[in-house]
Amino acid sequence: MADDSASLPGQLAATTLNDAVSSSEVPKAEFSDRVPIRSIVSRLDGGAGLAGNRVRIGGWVKTGRKADKDAFAFLELNDGSCPGNLQVIVDAAVADLSPLVPTGTCVVVDGVLKLPPAGTKQKVELRGEKVVHVGPVDPAKYPLPKTRLTLEFLRDVVHLRPRTNTISAVARIRNALAYATHTFFYKHGFLYVHTPIVTTSDCEGAGEMFQVTTLINEADKLEKELIKNPPPSAADIEAAQLIVKEKGDIVAQLKSAKASKGEINASVAELKKAKENLAKLEERSKLKPGIPQKDGKIDYTQDFFARQAFLTVSGQLQVESYACCLSSVYTFGPTFRAENSHTSRHLAEFWMVEPEIAFAELKDDMNCAEAYVKFMCQWLLDNCMEDMEFMADKFDKTCIDRLRMVASTPFERVSYTEAVELLEEAVKGGKKFENKVEWGIDLASEHERYLTEVKFQKPVIVYNYPKDIKAFYMRLNDDSKTVAAMDVLVPKVGELIGGSQREERLEVIQQRILDMGLPLEPYEWYLDLRRFGTVKHSGFGLGFERMLLFATGIENIRDVIPFPRYPGRADL
Repeated sequence: MADDSASLPGQLAATTLNDAVSSSEVPKAEFSDRVPIRSIVSRLDGGAGLAGNRVRIGGWVKTGRKADKDAFAFLELNDGSCPGNLQVIVDAAVADLSPLVPTGTCVVVDGVLKLPPAGTKQKVELRGEKVVHVGPVDPAKYPLPKTRLTLEFLRDVVHLRPRTNTISAVARIRNALAYATHTFFYKHGFLYVHTPIVTTSDCEGAGEMFQVTTLINEADKLEKELIKNPPPSAADIEAAQLIVKEKGDIVAQLKSAKASKGEINASVAELKKAKENLAKLEERSKLKPGIPQKDGKIDYTQDFFARQAFLTVSGQLQVESYACCLSSVYTFGPTFRAENSHTSRHLAEFWMVEPEIAFAELKDDMNCAEAYVKFMCQWLLDNCMEDMEFMADKFDKTCIDRLRMVASTPFERVSYTEAVELLEEAVKGGKKFENKVEWGIDLASEHERYLTEVKFQKPVIVYNYPKDIKAFYMRLNDDSKTVAAMDVLVPKVGELIGGSQREERLEVIQQRILDMGLPLEPYEWYLDLRRFGTVKHSGFGLGFERMLLFATGIENIRDVIPFPRYPGRADL
């Protein structure tokens, strides 16, 4: 089958494998007739025990080359199921080799698994008997050549970068951590709650939010409409008013003359039409281009939600309402910050895991956070070792050891005051920080990493932060200077988790909102949770991409999310 470059997916389904395939030995992919490459090369024997089986393999060519004077071709195929490739050998008698060998080509091949010659690195290879499908690639135009590409370059081809070894490994690790997250909370009796993406409250009080509005689109549409159909002039309205008067006079005359009911009704109908036309003209005359305003300000009552709305910065406030009746809940979804930051730790759109526990104090919150982080680390060690070994080889030789250390080591716990004292001691001892160390500062990443990487050499939970640097919803401590907040700091990343015991006292949280210069009105529903059946409760937020940075050792957060959004970039 020498010209399969134009094969259609329908042909793929129409072609069936020989019945001799032993599905019990070589499991097929779900909902497909191919065998995942992982089912072959990730076995303990590397697939050698499957020799003799006839299988269908589909994947993308990582490297391809012709050999023995173009008598056959070697193809390294990968289907994304694992880091490993399967070597496929196709004879020139089976298919035209030229469309098969370019990097990026999609190939589906039926063949027999065979043991390779002694001394070769692969444990098994596929001898192709039929090429079922070819998705061709023009090598001159394909943006992902075989050469090593930088992660920065790959951000410019975000739709194709999952085909690289690194991004596909990150995707599998990310998937494993998401599955581990749901597994952990399910095992511990938490309910998964979907909190809104569009919100009318600012959880953090920082004001760095993306606004959701239809006013701009509606203003654009209106402007185009008014250009196409200009609003009525004063003369048009006067003319319509005159017609209404005339029709009204006619009705009055008919009634005065005691005309027939039919005549009067017909005349009244004409008057009604004239009035409707006048009303439309008057309404249309009020239309003005631009954003609607009232009292010199934007009139949000004309907006889609009849008030200001934003993309959420956190699902915490909303999920608290479920914690205050279902006890243990969590949300896991996208959050948004309109922060014009270009650092390697910031994204405009990122994912947060936010559990909330009723009847729980700060110590319970810290215990949950520690158990969750340990669980994720152990999960990767148990379920994702191939990809972690790739990361250790290509990016961070210490990443696997770091996972083992965190999974097996109790976290250090120090108060914020103690942490500042330790940092001040380090400064006295000659350590230089770019950011000044004094009580009251928000710890910088360099401070957090010093505590985890140098001082304690393990994760650290810092608790009881100054109230002035923390959000209004955190419980005020008895000293009236600090709040029952906690941050989980880890090596490599610094802050991984931020959490607190929530303020359950109505009067106290009302005052905290006012002290931060925020209006009470948008938070009245949140205050109701304190008015009606208030309860001590605690929770935290884990930045999911930060967990990926910690696990993989990759340096930039833009490379651990499938479609990064940051200032100036929102591709796809």
